[in-house]
Amino acid sequence: MSLLDKYSQMAGMTDEAWKRHANPWSVWTRFAAIPLAILAIWSRVWLGWWALVPLGLVALWLWANPHVFPPVSEPSAWSSRGIFGERLWLRDRSAMPDGFRVVQRIWVIGAVAGLAMLVWGLIALQLWPTVFGAVLIVYGQLWRIDRLGIFYDRS
Repeated sequence: MSLLDKYSQMAGMTDEAWKRHANPWSVWTRFAAIPLAILAIWSRVWLGWWALVPLGLVALWLWANPHVFPPVSEPSAWSSRGIFGERLWLRDRSAMPDGFRVVQRIWVIGAVAGLAMLVWGLIALQLWPTVFGAVLIVYGQLWRIDRLGIFYDRS
């Protein structure tokens, strides 16, 4: 069983769901959910335990997101090509050129550092590590989507 099959089963992603996941509206609204999730977590200061309601709504949206947009058959948008590239990469990771593997490793290091800063900022209610951590995560994701889109174009 390929990594794609394992990931797809775990996430409940059929071929149709992957095509919907590649819709640019799906991609960009997932990015838009990041500041909403941060705000929902930060809102514990004002809302207390009721902050779980907006956080739950963001989580529900992220779960439903790959299923609500029309499928993309031919990826013409930059973001769609990146998601199609992700599918190819998950199907056969050995097909990724060496230089792209380096980018993936750098992205993972940046994402872990960004996540650590984001968590620290959200726990301590400190603005700069929260924002900087989120920026690292988003920048890394954009870079990753770009590389995977190029990988798709070359395949």
